[in-house]
Amino acid sequence: MTEHETAEAARRLGVAARPGSDPHPASISSDSIEGAVAGDGDGRELFLSLAAGELHVVVAGPQDAPALVLIHGTASDVHVWDPIVPSLTAEFRVIRVDLLGHGRSTPSTDGYGILAQARRIGEALDRLDAGRVSVVAHSMGCLVATALAEARPDLVCAVGLIDGGPDLEAAAPDGPAFTVLLAPGIGRFVWALRTEGMVRAAAASAVTRDVELPNEMVRAAIQMTYPAFVGTDRAARDYLEERDLPSRLVPLGLPLLVLFGDADKRWSPSAASAYLAVPGARLELLPGVGHTPMLEDTAETVRLLRRFLSQVAAKGDRAAN
Repeated sequence: MTEHETAEAARRLGVAARPGSDPHPASISSDSIEGAVAGDGDGRELFLSLAAGELHVVVAGPQDAPALVLIHGTASDVHVWDPIVPSLTAEFRVIRVDLLGHGRSTPSTDGYGILAQARRIGEALDRLDAGRVSVVAHSMGCLVATALAEARPDLVCAVGLIDGGPDLEAAAPDGPAFTVLLAPGIGRFVWALRTEGMVRAAAASAVTRDVELPNEMVRAAIQMTYPAFVGTDRAARDYLEERDLPSRLVPLGLPLLVLFGDADKRWSPSAASAYLAVPGARLELLPGVGHTPMLEDTAETVRLLRRFLSQVAAKGDRAAN
């Protein structure tokens, strides 16, 4: 890349300097811009400047491969996908996003509404020239994935949902810790006192099998601000109160894969059958798996995703021909 091409790529992408780095344009090298645009097997990180904040994005895989977007859940980040990404980057251009208020993205200056988060991802994908994408999401991220499919039918060609409840009735009752955190006044005070041990204890319901939460995920929860936590929770409830996910997905006519651990402690696994109201939807229940299949049964999660995504890609190739 020439110096002019580098500057133009940075301008078009809206790339911002990483936190703690030299904020001047000269700190953006041609290699980092080229990697961010093209991607490679090792993955590239970049920060996109949006109206409401800076969005952290990680891209890996061949630029000309079918694009796959991965969206995490509440108080999580891009690292929840670490176990499965290496098995996907040979076939797909994998684009992971930290939602605003999560991970290495900044807090939002304009709220945490589900549709707003979805539109921000759409803007990021436009800047990356991602083209048509398959979107796979986990937990609360399933709401954002659905909203993205609703808002950008020109962008999304398939949806995969992992342990995302179809409606509020499917949610398990809030535990004591969660109830306290959401309580006005005392919630903010307790949040300020959180430690790694407290986060790990509160996150115990995220898994059923004997697996340890990655340090990166724990760190992401500790670094999250209280307004981002409360705002994200309220936004998720509002979105589901307005309309359940199957009802939103039915008119879209998109291929849909739903993976659900049959031992999920956060959402009722039996409620996952509601997604079968979506024509052509495929539901896979994972035996003995809890809320986070990527960590609890990595191999089976990868197998099911690859089969679904390969079928979507093959269908797209046939349509193009």
